[in-house]
Amino acid sequence: MKGKGVGMKQITLKRVLAVGAATLAAAVVFWFMLPAINPLDPNFWIFLAIVAAFYAAAILFTGDRRALASTAVKVGKGPGGQNIELHLPKSKGLKIAALVVLAGLAAAGLLWLIGQPVFNASRYRDLLVRQEGSFTEDIAELSMDQIPVVDRDTAQRLGARKLGEMSDLVSQFEIAPDYTQINLNDRPVRVTPLVYGDIIKWFNNNSQGIPAYIQVDMVTQETTLVRLEEGMKYAPCEYLMRDLQRYLRFHYPTKIFDNYSFEVDEDGTPYWIAPTIRYRIGVWGGRDISGVVLVNAVTGEHRFYPLEEIPQWVDQVYRADIVIEQLTYNGKYQDGFWNAYFGQKGVLRPTEGYNYIAMNDDVYLYTGMTSVASDQSNVGFVLVNMRTKDTRFYSVPGAEELSAMSSAEGQVQHLNYTATFPLLLNVADRPTYFLSLKDAAGLVKMYAFVDVERYQVVGTGATVDEAQASYVKALSQEADVDAGGGEEKAGVIERISSAVVDGNTRYYFTLKGDAAVYVAAIQVSDRLPFLAPGDSVALRYAGGADGGTCEVLSLQ
Repeated sequence: MKGKGVGMKQITLKRVLAVGAATLAAAVVFWFMLPAINPLDPNFWIFLAIVAAFYAAAILFTGDRRALASTAVKVGKGPGGQNIELHLPKSKGLKIAALVVLAGLAAAGLLWLIGQPVFNASRYRDLLVRQEGSFTEDIAELSMDQIPVVDRDTAQRLGARKLGEMSDLVSQFEIAPDYTQINLNDRPVRVTPLVYGDIIKWFNNNSQGIPAYIQVDMVTQETTLVRLEEGMKYAPCEYLMRDLQRYLRFHYPTKIFDNYSFEVDEDGTPYWIAPTIRYRIGVWGGRDISGVVLVNAVTGEHRFYPLEEIPQWVDQVYRADIVIEQLTYNGKYQDGFWNAYFGQKGVLRPTEGYNYIAMNDDVYLYTGMTSVASDQSNVGFVLVNMRTKDTRFYSVPGAEELSAMSSAEGQVQHLNYTATFPLLLNVADRPTYFLSLKDAAGLVKMYAFVDVERYQVVGTGATVDEAQASYVKALSQEADVDAGGGEEKAGVIERISSAVVDGNTRYYFTLKGDAAVYVAAIQVSDRLPFLAPGDSVALRYAGGADGGTCEVLSLQ
């Protein structure tokens, strides 16, 4: 009896140690995997499967090896009359566990199936609601000094150059690829944080934190390295409990997070924007956003905001891939599931590419909508508010973005410039694509305006003003195109002078009884070099009057 007791004690100790090792291994997996403790998170089930495997291995390692043996259970006949057998462990406990796993997989498959579009086409369509918009009313004409000319690629080049100028930082830090587009004090800018160069440099600098972030003005291309009074202590490049994903997981164990983005508030304080995911259809269908957690990157202060309470300064709540996915559903299932594949009446899809527009202190995603026939033309376009997901559809038939890019490149084909994906602007009350033209080194050399409805109408120039003047002139030469927009004015020139700006002649004049200064590029009218004080003119202009500066669109 004494020997038997000792053996049982040894087996029990061995099992305790094995179970303890399995528990430790599960904790290590959780530390690195960081799944949400939420049955709606697919990663949660993967984690449970891994943990179950650890404990099963521990039990088998310390138990009877015969438990590994299996027995065959006949479940049916195959096409050739052969028996179909399911092999289950002889051990009763393992047999129950195997059956539970199989039942769980079957249930998960069923839940996945009932959430598919074939049963929920209208619900997928309504994940995003399109409202009809008025182009001329919703999209105001921008002054030429407000048009963003910097895309992500250019911003990355400008940021790398700026960091290279900082000898105290360039050896220890690199630049994150984020370059989030935001509105900062009514200016479109891109912002991105610095990151530690490697783990050794993290050891050298983590006590002070990340000292700065890069800010690129998308209009002027001015690049600033914004130094912080106190460094950022919480970021995806951090380790241990200051790693952003781990920090959020331990404070919000049940939240399912989407990818994070970097923004700054109106005072320049850096934040991490962490949207939370919900599934609106079935169990895992209809991915959407339920709110955001804002994390102060310096102090770690955090708070969850539901969608309706998110602060106005936050610009990027919805990621572009979620918006494009829901736009695809919305265009595809307008008339049900089967119509999306047979007949395809009214079926639309987003075009290949998108860009961002800053309006009314928000950032909007722009993309065209085209028919599934892929006829290289758009039936209209959408603007999606990236904070609220408010979506407006504008029925403006015209050229697809890639066609407009080719048209702009064709104007300067002798220079072999490549066009950026266009922005959509209101120029002279006409939907107009604006593009930058880059050389082989990726540097912006010229700009182009392309009419959406008639993509053969193109204006190019070395400056935005010159390109716009060339475009307005091209519009005026189209007999059946109404190049409207702007305000009209008639008067007598009081003073006039000219100046060369960026290699282009521009004329500045005032009218009698009018405090505004009118600016006209040489391309606007051949009369400009011959005008003198006392001459009468009739013009159309954009911009604020009442003492402000106005851009002349046409002159007679």
